[in-house]
Amino acid sequence: MTRAEITRSNILKSALILTYRQGYQATSIDEILEKTQVTKGAFYYHFRNKEEMGIALISEALNNEILPFIEKSLSKGMDFKKNMYQMMHSLLLEHPFMNAANGCPTVNLIQEMAPLSDAFRNALLKSLNKWRKAIEDEIIRSQTAGQLRLDHDAKKIAIHILTQYHGVRNMGKILGKKYYYTFLKEFKIYINSLD
Repeated sequence: MTRAEITRSNILKSALILTYRQGYQATSIDEILEKTQVTKGAFYYHFRNKEEMGIALISEALNNEILPFIEKSLSKGMDFKKNMYQMMHSLLLEHPFMNAANGCPTVNLIQEMAPLSDAFRNALLKSLNKWRKAIEDEIIRSQTAGQLRLDHDAKKIAIHILTQYHGVRNMGKILGKKYYYTFLKEFKIYINSLD
C-alpha cells in the first residue's frame, strides 16, 4: 500500500470505530482527525466531505470487516446447517470488533442514516446484497448437494436470516450478550427445521 492508501485506510478505520461507538451524526471530522493524527488537508484529499467518507466507510471498511467473516463461516464445511449456525454464532460471539452494547455498525447506520440519505441507503443496500448473496449461494449449494429441498426460495431464506441477525443485534443492545445465547438456541431450531 502507498502512503496515501494507508492514510485513507486509517481515516476509515478510525471513522468506523467512532461511528460504531457514538453514531455517524455525532462523530465529527475533527474527532476522526484527532484519532488518526492526520491534517484536514489529508482528509479532504481523500474525501470531498463527510458524506463521501461515510459512503466509503460502508463500501470499504464495513465490507472488509464483516463480509469476510460471513464467507469464512460459510466455507467451513459441507454441512449447510452447521455453516449457517456457525456464521450466526461467529458474528454474534466471536467477531473481534463488534459487541452487544453497540450492536452492529451496519444495522446502526441503516437505522440512523438510511431514512435521511439516498446515498447512504444505496450504499447500505449494496453492502447487504453482498451479505445476502453469500448466504443465498450457500443455500443454493446445499440444495445442489441434496441437503435442502429445491422448492425452498434461497433469496427469501437469506433475507429472513439477515433480518434475524439485525433484530438480535438490536435487542442485544438492551438485553446484553446473554440474549445472544437464547437467540442462538432458537436459530438452531429454525435452521434444523429446513429440510
